[in-house]
Amino acid sequence: MSTSVKPAVTVGLKSNPEALRNSFVEAMGRAATGVTIVGTDGPSGRYAQTVSAMCSVTADPTTLLVCVNRKSPLNEAIVKHGVFSVSLLGRQHDHVADTFAGRPWPGKERWDFTCGEWAPLPSGCPTLVDALASFDCILRQVVECGTHYIYFGNVTAVGGQPGEPLTYHARTYGKPEPVEPSVFPDYPGSGPVR
Repeated sequence: MSTSVKPAVTVGLKSNPEALRNSFVEAMGRAATGVTIVGTDGPSGRYAQTVSAMCSVTADPTTLLVCVNRKSPLNEAIVKHGVFSVSLLGRQHDHVADTFAGRPWPGKERWDFTCGEWAPLPSGCPTLVDALASFDCILRQVVECGTHYIYFGNVTAVGGQPGEPLTYHARTYGKPEPVEPSVFPDYPGSGPVR
């Protein structure tokens, strides 16, 4: 392996904040993420939004986080209801992801729940019936950061089924594919143990 390759640093904050922002957005577009629908239901109504920024925080206590753009009407509803759900989308859900991202397919409205089959979780929050994973959450904490709110939720119920996850990369949906493990001939025994 060569050690002469150095990471490219092209833009710094002090030199050009606008260029740094653009480079950041472009670089983050190279990251493959899972696609989820975050939803809530209660006295303020039923709301949901497509979100690609979701991750586990800890298993003790079971906690995850999601990031939602501050312009979304979902924010006020989550805070009022104190609960939210996360549905992890399968590759068959690209139309659902588009609908709840505000880009519905012909014949559908933005944020139209008729694009899939939904069921309530114990909290009353909606989840896709055929989601690969469903998480029912009680709101634990909200952190404001720039253009987004970060919601930490204590997970109170989990469900789901096997399938291929929908991914998002370079503004395109995709699915994961297996990769042959790396093996280095100069290092006998490198690679995974089979």
